[in-house]
Amino acid sequence: MKRFSVLSMDGIGVALRSVISRVKDATAKRPSELPKTVPRLVAVSKLKPLECIVEAYQHGQRHFGENYVQELIEKSNDQKVQELPDIRWHFIGHLQSNKCNNLVGVPNLFMVETVDSAKLASALSSSWGKQNKQNPLNIMVQVNTSEEDSKYVYFSIITIIIVNMAVQAITVWNLFSGLMTIGEMNYDWSQGGNPDFICLVQCRKDVCERLGLSEENVELSMGMSSDFDKAILMGSTNVRVGSTIFGARQPKQPSSANAAGGIPQQSPRETMVSGGTSQSKTSQGTNPAEQDTFPPESFNVHQR
Repeated sequence: MKRFSVLSMDGIGVALRSVISRVKDATAKRPSELPKTVPRLVAVSKLKPLECIVEAYQHGQRHFGENYVQELIEKSNDQKVQELPDIRWHFIGHLQSNKCNNLVGVPNLFMVETVDSAKLASALSSSWGKQNKQNPLNIMVQVNTSEEDSKYVYFSIITIIIVNMAVQAITVWNLFSGLMTIGEMNYDWSQGGNPDFICLVQCRKDVCERLGLSEENVELSMGMSSDFDKAILMGSTNVRVGSTIFGARQPKQPSSANAAGGIPQQSPRETMVSGGTSQSKTSQGTNPAEQDTFPPESFNVHQR
């Protein structure tokens, strides 16, 4: 059974142009004090047929996001995609360290947006170095901006971790591009700006102040189909849009397809970073047991 209601090929072009128009409108309305970085649109193509990717590419789209390493490998090496020379791939799913060697072999891999530990960043750096590629791999450090569950690290500890990771990414790995978070789904914007986005903006300020970086040079990846234009108004430089371009996702089917060798079932972690689809705010962040930690006395941390 199909997992998506895919827009017609003509419909993809119309939808893409509409999204691009909204990105431009939101960019023009951003407060003057925000960095002037032009937002990047990532079309979330996970589980979509290659024809949809080719069609969006033919309408000018270049950046595409995928959740699963194996699916990205298969798509990027398909002959149809090989004929799209300047396509740029973003990995936006949960990544295990033992998958890094496979991921970095993807042709035209541009960015990994979900780096949630120094261990993973180090593994990516090592794997990327083996490729002998001239350009560094861009990475986003994923930030847990939700404090609603005590089993996840809180903002003060996250700030310490992010600053330390950024230091290492810049001085050792030469990978750091910016910060990423998932905002609360179906947030009531009549209550004001999304607190998750506000938190990420503050986190960037902290990182830049402590490392002597310009905010212009540190990206923010936040915003998806339901809120990308609002995220841009708050300073996002990288938005991930899936269903608004390619069509809505259908309800997930039972795991029989997985048993038959079909599309893998998503874990809560994978669902969290899936692009233009439903996500749960409570899935955000990294369990402290899985995260590289650093001594709190290393920095003076701004509390929210």
